[in-house]
Amino acid sequence: MKLTAEIGGEGHELEWRREGGRVFANVGGRAYELEARETEAGAMLFVVGGRVYECRVGGDARGGAAQVNVGGREFEVALFDPRRLRAAGAGGAQSQGRAVVSSAIPGKVVRVLVEEGAAVEAGAGLVVVEAMKMQNELKSPKAGTVTELRARAGATVNAGEALVVVE
Repeated sequence: MKLTAEIGGEGHELEWRREGGRVFANVGGRAYELEARETEAGAMLFVVGGRVYECRVGGDARGGAAQVNVGGREFEVALFDPRRLRAAGAGGAQSQGRAVVSSAIPGKVVRVLVEEGAAVEAGAGLVVVEAMKMQNELKSPKAGTVTELRARAGATVNAGEALVVVE
């Protein structure tokens, strides 16, 4: 999966895949292979080159970012799917008609922030999806009304799965 990670206000290209307990990642041109183990909710142990790192992920900081603590150092991290950013910014393409908000990554719906029939503004939070203990708030690409709500708290979702329709 290819994403853009904003870490402490600085953008980085991120590509990763998970195979069992192993994670293969490329961050800003640097390749990593690590072992990942969840020790408790919101906490992971990563083993890289024989070194062990504890990673704790806190709640949303601002704008969908999360507070991540690795080895006693705090980072504010937000993940973005560049394909979704291009589509949302393509000449106001979403300002008219129907907008389908989909999950960019596989994960679990942890919160549904709207109800069907609710009026929403562009940029308003709709659903929060968690993947690898990172929470990603999906936002409305346009002002309108929620006409379909397919997301349910606790449900597992696939990448590209439609969760909310705004008209």
